[in-house]
Amino acid sequence: MKLDQSNQEPLSEAVFFILLSIHQAPKHGYAILKEVEFLSEGRVQLSTGTLYGAIKRLLEKNWIVQVLNQDEQKRTNRPRKQYALTFTGKQVLEMEISRMKALLTAAESVQDQGTAS
Repeated sequence: MKLDQSNQEPLSEAVFFILLSIHQAPKHGYAILKEVEFLSEGRVQLSTGTLYGAIKRLLEKNWIVQVLNQDEQKRTNRPRKQYALTFTGKQVLEMEISRMKALLTAAESVQDQGTAS
């Protein structure tokens, strides 16, 4: 099932980086915090409260899912919760990346016209 792009609002920077941080592999909360900070070059520094509030909303929207790391579960008594993108979450992220590319293309076009004058 394909999401309807016409009613999709732009993602906040924090949500965009959270989804991007788990795009390739599931991560636990602390790893997401560090990856968001790295990917945003330090611009986005989430508090744990902000992160887990966002995770709660993303779980409710079915953009992410909680997964258990079987290896860690065997090694420790208290496995960390990890989060992974769902199919819908991947679609949302891909749509946002496409939207951003279109914005960049438009901005570059206008900028190129300005320098050609």
